[in-house]
Amino acid sequence: MSERSAAPGGLALVESLVNTVDLESGADTLDTPEGRDRLGITEDETARARELRESLRATLLAHAGHPPHRTTTPLGELLARAPLYVAVDDRDGSAHLAPADTAPLLSRVAAAVAEALVAGTWTRLKACEAETCHWAYYDRSPAGRGRWCSMRVCGARAKMRRYRAKDR
Repeated sequence: MSERSAAPGGLALVESLVNTVDLESGADTLDTPEGRDRLGITEDETARARELRESLRATLLAHAGHPPHRTTTPLGELLARAPLYVAVDDRDGSAHLAPADTAPLLSRVAAAVAEALVAGTWTRLKACEAETCHWAYYDRSPAGRGRWCSMRVCGARAKMRRYRAKDR
């Protein structure tokens, strides 16, 4: 949907998960084996992945200053269940949070959020303000005030609606 490049680092996983459903058409790649394989989940894990996806979308909408599109489980509540550990490299002493083997998608998302918090990039991941879209995108604008996943599609539609409303 978007012409933007993928989010940096682990945020690409979060962006990819949120963008598994096209709200306008209703197409959900989590309904397909290929879509689930891309995220490393089984069919049995699909309901939990959808719950995580919608909690992430609500948070990304908040990053962009928009209300949630529906009631969801708070993201913090879900991430609190994510088993992570501190992995330390014996060669250089560097450390990072790593997902434990249980609940792999949830733990990978939690590790990505933690990485983005440390890097200061977490709030740059947003959801498009267009109600029929809410596509996740990484806001690379200098001021961090991006509103749409695509200026050519969602941004143009919003500007045209405002223009037509002024003419009335």
